[in-house]
Amino acid sequence: MKHVEYIIVGFGIAGACMAQRLLQQGKSFVVYDDAKKGASMASGGVLNPTVLKRFTAAWNAVDFFKTAIPFYKTMATRLQQHIIAPVNIQRILNSVEEQNNWMVASDKAALSRFLSTEIISNSNPAVLAPFGLGGVMQGALLQPQLLIETFRELVQQQEQLYVERFDYARLQVQKDSVAYQEISAKHIVFCQGANVRENPFFNISISPNGTKEFVGNKGEYIIVKAPKLQLDGVLKGPVMIIPLGNNVYKVGASYGRDDFSTETTTEACDEIASKLCTMISCDFEVVDQVTGIRPTVKDRKPLLGAFSDYKNVFFMNGLGTRGLSMAPLLSEWLFNFIEDDTPLPREVDLNRFL
Repeated sequence: MKHVEYIIVGFGIAGACMAQRLLQQGKSFVVYDDAKKGASMASGGVLNPTVLKRFTAAWNAVDFFKTAIPFYKTMATRLQQHIIAPVNIQRILNSVEEQNNWMVASDKAALSRFLSTEIISNSNPAVLAPFGLGGVMQGALLQPQLLIETFRELVQQQEQLYVERFDYARLQVQKDSVAYQEISAKHIVFCQGANVRENPFFNISISPNGTKEFVGNKGEYIIVKAPKLQLDGVLKGPVMIIPLGNNVYKVGASYGRDDFSTETTTEACDEIASKLCTMISCDFEVVDQVTGIRPTVKDRKPLLGAFSDYKNVFFMNGLGTRGLSMAPLLSEWLFNFIEDDTPLPREVDLNRFL
């Protein structure tokens, strides 16, 4: 048997941040992952501390961003990749009323560090914004696909990665340890995203129709080429336009509640393209489309911790639409809970539903 302190199952952004946290703390681990592309790989990568639809701060944004930015910079150093950079985020304002609402919001204590008090005049002829733009401060753009793929290569080189589908029937859970195939560990952490619905150790009700706690939320993006758009930052309107370089942009996303299907759809493509046409006046060509299933929870808060039946089986899930910004601090909370029995914030403790 090979002995380690942790087994991580799943290597999206939750699993990657948990692995980084363990490396920082000098803990040994192995990863099991089936290499399928999940929601993290399809994500737009925008770290936005605000809810621009309603001009409010995202939940716990100050603490999440205080941890996330330096955490990802440390990870970038480890991976020797440019995976994160500051980015300008601008929100199209659609009326004088929205201009006033923006000014009021930017003066609030919870938002003054994130929203610029200046209404920005639109100078881009390809952007439809006659009432101007609101600017978001402290935004960042992460490269989640590059992060995950590079990190996978690193743990694989160190013989810590097993690329295979996890077989729950072979997991033996004992009082103070777990064993899986030839690996024994003190703890196992499931970071499986939407795939947790197949996990027999997961006791949260999964929604087939919107009535349960754990909900699949399908998101689709289209990739467009628009040479005349010339955006160097993120633009938010009915959809978000994210520059990828070389006149290519990721645009979206759609929201398919209670949808665990993994195929892209023409309906989502048409919906996103139609919304894009209300934001820009230049021509564009759809060159690709991607999708992922966001693991969401009915109260829009993550799921951390262990069920009472198995004290050494842990979960980090339910990261939803803001998982990239939350995952670094969530991994810290979960690590401290496992190692030091530090209580989890009640808002994220998975036992809140039991």
